[in-house]
Amino acid sequence: MIRRLFLSRLAQFAAAPLVVAGGSVLDAQGQAVHKSLKIMMKSAWGSDDPTKAAFPFLHGLALAEAGHEVQFFLLGEAVGLMRKTLANAVTPVGWPPVGETLDKLAARHISIYACGTCSRARGVTEADLSNYGAKFGNPTIFVSLVEWADRVITE
Repeated sequence: MIRRLFLSRLAQFAAAPLVVAGGSVLDAQGQAVHKSLKIMMKSAWGSDDPTKAAFPFLHGLALAEAGHEVQFFLLGEAVGLMRKTLANAVTPVGWPPVGETLDKLAARHISIYACGTCSRARGVTEADLSNYGAKFGNPTIFVSLVEWADRVITE
């Protein structure tokens, strides 16, 4: 009886994913396993620092292209980037204008929430948000995104 239990446990262990040096996860056949994550990107960087403003969008796009589910929450100066004219004018060092990256995110239907209070204070309108399929956010939406996410990345 004990032997049978031991062998059944051993068989379960052999079929389980294996973590090897470097943190890679391998399945029973030795193939790398890709775990899709839910990632919330949070940013308050705006046009005052174009490179820092671009990173959350560039990294979020790269994560989405790698198969992860990504959503954004913008606050402070970052909400101004929902204005197409401003997004197209903000060009980080070595990268395309933020507007080009936002267009790619919108084409992938990636959710972007812009803090409603921050947006109203900066004159960002619903028409501005619609350029990228974005919506006004609020503290309740912020909390729901944090609870939804496997990872929260603040840049």
